[in-house]
Amino acid sequence: MPVSAETVPPADRIRARRLTAPSKAAASGQPALQALGICKAYGNRRVLENLSLTVAAGEAVAIIGENGAGKSTLMRICAGLTTPDAGSVGVSGRVGYCPQEPGLFDLLSADEHLEMFAPALGLSRQQAIREGHGLLAEFAFPLAQRAQCRHLSGGSRQKLNLALALLGGARILLLDEPYQGFDHGAYVSFWEHVARWKGEGIWVVVVTHLLADQALVDRVVELEIACGPAAEEQ
Repeated sequence: MPVSAETVPPADRIRARRLTAPSKAAASGQPALQALGICKAYGNRRVLENLSLTVAAGEAVAIIGENGAGKSTLMRICAGLTTPDAGSVGVSGRVGYCPQEPGLFDLLSADEHLEMFAPALGLSRQQAIREGHGLLAEFAFPLAQRAQCRHLSGGSRQKLNLALALLGGARILLLDEPYQGFDHGAYVSFWEHVARWKGEGIWVVVVTHLLADQALVDRVVELEIACGPAAEEQ
C-alpha cells in the first residue's frame, strides 16, 4: 500500500513520527547524521519544533508530510544551508544535497556545471567531467545534446541536480523530492540506485509526497505541521 500523509489519520499523528520500526542499521550502526532538538520559525510561524532525527550509515529514510510541515527546511538545516533557531546537527562524512528546485544556471550546460562544482569538491575539471558523465549516464541523461539547462526537460534538469549532489563521493545524501519530472522508468531506476547506495554504506534521506512501497526504505518518518505541544521522533 502506498504511504503518504493521507494514509495516517490526523488524530494519530505527532510532530515527528516513525511509521516503521528502526532498522538493524539504526539499532547497531554509528549515527551518520544526528539532528537534536531542532526548532525553526519564520516570523510568527513555527515550522519545526523540538524535532530530533538520527540516521545510521547504510540506512535509507523517507520523510513524508503535508505541505508546510517543514520537510525542505529540515533538509536545508541538515545540509548546513539554514541555521536552526535551536538544536544541533552533527554529520559524519561529506553531504550531498539535492534541493527540490534544481539549483542550476539556465545559460550553462551540464559540463559547465560540473566544472563549476569541481574546485569546491577538490576535483580537477577533468575529474569532475569524467565522474559527472558516469553519474549522468547512469541516470540516462542526454549527454550528447550538450544543451544549455534552459533547453532541458524538467526530468533532465533534475537528473543533473541529482548528479551534482553525488559528485565528489558524497557519503550522506539529502534528497528533496529528487525524482520530480522523472518518467516511470527513471523513477524505478532511482529507487534501484537507492538500494545500491545503501549497499555501499551511503546513507540516504529522501523527502517524498508518496512512497509506493515501504520496502524501498528502512524507515518512514512523518512530519506534522507544527502546532500545540512539541514532540520528538518516537
